[in-house]
Amino acid sequence: MDSNLDAIFSSLKTAQAVLAVQNRAERDKALSAAADAINRDRAAILQANGRDVEQARKGGMKESLVDRLLLNDKRIDGIIEGIQIVIKQENPVGRVQSGWTLPNGLKIEKVTVPLGVAAIIYESRPNVTADCAALAYKAGCSILLRGSSSALESNKALVKAIKTGLAEGGGIADAVALAQSGSRDEVDVILNARGYIDAVLPRGGKELIRRVVENARVPVIETGEGNCHIYVEPSADIDNAVEIILNAKLQKPGACNAVETLLVHKDAVAVLMPKLAVAFAGKCELRCDSTTKAAIGAPPSTLVLKDATEEDWETEFLDYILAVKVVASCEEAIAHINRYGTKHSEVILTNDLKTAKEFQLRVDASCVYVNASTRFTDGGEFGFGAELGISTQKFHTRGPMGLEALTTIKYLINGCGQIRS
Repeated sequence: MDSNLDAIFSSLKTAQAVLAVQNRAERDKALSAAADAINRDRAAILQANGRDVEQARKGGMKESLVDRLLLNDKRIDGIIEGIQIVIKQENPVGRVQSGWTLPNGLKIEKVTVPLGVAAIIYESRPNVTADCAALAYKAGCSILLRGSSSALESNKALVKAIKTGLAEGGGIADAVALAQSGSRDEVDVILNARGYIDAVLPRGGKELIRRVVENARVPVIETGEGNCHIYVEPSADIDNAVEIILNAKLQKPGACNAVETLLVHKDAVAVLMPKLAVAFAGKCELRCDSTTKAAIGAPPSTLVLKDATEEDWETEFLDYILAVKVVASCEEAIAHINRYGTKHSEVILTNDLKTAKEFQLRVDASCVYVNASTRFTDGGEFGFGAELGISTQKFHTRGPMGLEALTTIKYLINGCGQIRS
């Protein structure tokens, strides 16, 4: 094992044992001081981020991904606000979920306890560093943060501020650590840290997630890529549908909750596609099947229009690209989504209540919307203040992961001398 990581693992484990018995007031005070430290050190954080952004652009990173890396004053304000919302959340630890008494008099309580030591392996976005540190600390967990090399300078500056703030607030600075060698071998060491790491969370693209899932010897809480869909019914308000589709694709195309494929009912194609072509002209490339392409007619001169391929249906573009396909029915839309989707976020636009309910019932995803943008699948938007990621698996936790995702349960049993016969 890497000696530096070995020392970090041991420190995180020791810190978590102390943090687990602190009360809510102590944790909240430390997190408040961490938020203050980020605010105080924002100039240094922004300078460090500037170095990362400069290197990313020199390396040819596409702008939609540079945007995920970028910090500015508004985004620093958002990070601080997220920590403050986490502070206001109810304490997830020590909550009695249920209790009962057995015929022999044993009293049993099922209570929430911290998960332990978590590790998160993630790409680009430096706000994840602060979000995950705050959620873990509030939940009584220590956390190892392993961001991508593209955000290393930003992450170093953020973690330095967080640890300084925790210490100033009387908290436990060693409960947060950053793996910062930048070596790919570092990931393998983390994935094999049995006895040190209680759970690892991958947050990023398909290859990162696959690598973690296939190689980890510690439990994995799997987040997923976002091949998200919007399905438009004939009964939908078409003008509103255009606005929702634009938001879901353009507001932040590099996010995992951006829409990647649009499915259009055959009876809505003629009305929707010409309006959509005008709305997306000069903003987004459309990859259409023959029917949706024909429905556009003569496209605007600034619209990039290409023929869709089979590969497009299964691709998370993370870019200004939208695949478009006609379907004959809601049944066909559901079948397409359940085949190609990644169980992340799916949408139906309709004014037919029966069809909407059928869609929500039968689509297999962590978040299924009616008449709203996919972009709301986010811990902050759900009221969690921040998120660890979007879980697309079905065990332990699913959807945007907030504080409860970092807890497990313990049974407390009180007796008065009972023995089993």
